[in-house]
Amino acid sequence: MRSSHNLAGVQTTFDDDNVVPNAGLQAPAALAQKLGIAGLIDKRVKLPASAAGRANSGIKALTVVGAMLAGGDCIDDTEVLRAGAAPEVFTHTRAPSTIGTWLRGFNWAAVRMFDAVLRIVLARAWAAGLGPDLDADQVIDVDSTICRTYGTAKQGAKFGYTKVRGYHPLLATLVSTGEVLHARMRGGNAGSAKGAGSFIRETLRRVRDAGATGALTVRADSAFYSRAFITGCAAHGARFSVTVKLVKPIKEAIAAIPESAWVPIDYWMHDGADVAETTYTAFKGTRDERELRLIVRRVRPTPGSQLALDVVFDYHPFLTDRDGDTLSLEADHRRHAVVELGIRDLKAGGLAHVPSGKFFANAAWLALAVLAHNIARWTLRAAGGRWAEATSETLRRKLVATPARLVHTARTIKLRFPRNWPWRDAYDAALTTIRAIPAPT
Repeated sequence: MRSSHNLAGVQTTFDDDNVVPNAGLQAPAALAQKLGIAGLIDKRVKLPASAAGRANSGIKALTVVGAMLAGGDCIDDTEVLRAGAAPEVFTHTRAPSTIGTWLRGFNWAAVRMFDAVLRIVLARAWAAGLGPDLDADQVIDVDSTICRTYGTAKQGAKFGYTKVRGYHPLLATLVSTGEVLHARMRGGNAGSAKGAGSFIRETLRRVRDAGATGALTVRADSAFYSRAFITGCAAHGARFSVTVKLVKPIKEAIAAIPESAWVPIDYWMHDGADVAETTYTAFKGTRDERELRLIVRRVRPTPGSQLALDVVFDYHPFLTDRDGDTLSLEADHRRHAVVELGIRDLKAGGLAHVPSGKFFANAAWLALAVLAHNIARWTLRAAGGRWAEATSETLRRKLVATPARLVHTARTIKLRFPRNWPWRDAYDAALTTIRAIPAPT
C-alpha cells in the first residue's frame, strides 16, 4: 500500500455528520424489517414486570444484531450504530447502557420466548425463498462448543471437560445453508449431551414447522450417543448417524469383523484406511433396544510416528439407521466436521465473547448472535450465486463495511456509496431480492 502523499501529514478530523459507517447494513436491516423481527420480539418476548428497561425489546434486539453484523462482539460495540449519520438511517438505536440493562432483565422464560421468535423468523425466511429447498432431503449437524470466559464473575461459567472456563452451549446447524437452526446456553460444566434429547426434538420440530418436507438426517459425535438423543430422532422420523466410543461391546463387535470384510478407501495416506460394517444391538435389555448398523473406519498409524510402534490400527466407529452403501455413509459421516464452520462464524462475530455477568443475559446474547448469523446467511443467499457459500466475515468486509454519504432529497434519503465499489453488483442483487419479499401476514 503506497501513496505519493505524506500520509502521516494528512490532516484528520472527525466532524462529518453525513457519513454513514457500515452503510451496507441497509440490506440486512431491510431484511429484518421484511421478516417483521422487531414486531415479533415486542409481541412475544416479555421480560419480568420488575425488570428495568423491559419496554421496546424489538428495537434493543435489533441494535445488538446490527452491531454484531458490523463485527461487534460486546455491548459497547453498539455505539457503532450511533456514529455520523447512522442514526438517521438506523433510527431508534439504543445506547450500550440501555442494552446492558435490558439484557440483565432476562430470565429463562424470556430467553425461551426469544427462542420461539427465532423459530418463527426461520419459517418466514424459508417461506421467502432464503432457506433450503424445502422438498429436498436435509442433513442437520449437532454439536457443542466452549465459549471461553475469564475470571469468576460470570454466572454459570465453569471448567468443563476441556479444562477451559466458560459456557458450553448446544448448537444445531443445517448443512445445506449454514444456518443455525437451534441453540441453547448451558453452564460450562454441563456434559456434552446434557439436554440433547429435548434439544434435538425441538430442532426437528422447528425444521418441519418451517416447511421442510424431505427426509431428515442428524449427525453427531460420540458425546451425543444416548437413548434420549436416538429416541428423539426416531420420534420425529429422522435418521441418525452418531459416533460411538470404543467401549468394550463395541470393541468386541469390531474384533468379530472378518478381515475379508475390510474395504480400502481413498485416504491422504496410501493404503491408510479401510472401512467395514457389522450390526450392533444398542441399549440392549431396555425398551429402546434396537439393532443398528455399526460402520467402522480403521486407520493405520502414520509411518515413523510413536503410534506406529505398538498400534496396528486406530478405529473410528459410528452407529446409524440410514439406508445406503457402507462407503457412502462413512464418507458422509466424516463430513459432520463442517459443523465447525458454523461455530467458527458465530465466534468470529457476536459469540466471540459472552459479555454479561448474568447467565440469562448471556443466554439472550447467544440467541441474538444466532439471529445475526442467520440474517447474514439469508442476506448472502439474497445476493445469489456463490455469495450463498460465503462466510459472515466476507459479508462484513465486502458489503456491510461499505461507507456511504447520506443525502436528503425531496423528503427522501439517499445513500451514496463509493464509486467503483468492487462488490456493488452483489449488494444490488441482495437489495433487489429483499425488496421483493412481501411483508409478513
